[in-house]
Amino acid sequence: MGHETMTQTTKTTLVFTYGTLKRGFSNHVLMQDLIRSGDASFKGVYQTLEKFPLVCGPYKVPFLLNKPGSGHHVTGELYSVSPKGLSRLDELEGISRGHYVRQQIRIGGEDLVETEVVEAYYAHKSYEEELWERNRKRSFGAYTENEAIGYVKRKDRPQHLSFLDHIRIFVSSSPCD
Repeated sequence: MGHETMTQTTKTTLVFTYGTLKRGFSNHVLMQDLIRSGDASFKGVYQTLEKFPLVCGPYKVPFLLNKPGSGHHVTGELYSVSPKGLSRLDELEGISRGHYVRQQIRIGGEDLVETEVVEAYYAHKSYEEELWERNRKRSFGAYTENEAIGYVKRKDRPQHLSFLDHIRIFVSSSPCD
């Protein structure tokens, strides 16, 4: 059998990715790594059942805001991830540092018999509201090449500031459009 089949004994988690972890974006290298080691497999492209705001923060980093009913049905990619893979994703998303929170989200798609409850990384509550205000309550339905223009990789950002510092500076600055 192919290496993409994971042993059924391992408890996998379905993770809905909507930003830089998707194919063609900067953090997808981690996903490719996990797929190679058998710690993740691609399940397809899906949309959120409810509308959610998807906005950009500092350095064009995408954030899903946990505000069901606002925004759009967000399109993203679904991956089945092993516990080891999940801990690597949690590390990337700064779960322990208050960057993102991993919570449930419902998705739908043609091939889903019923709605599937999966997990997604949302913006942390500590700055979610300000990020929504800073984006003038405007959001988009998918993070595409267009939204990613100007994205700055973590290693290329000012290193003396934490990610949360970058967010604080961003939300207190005025929108340039």
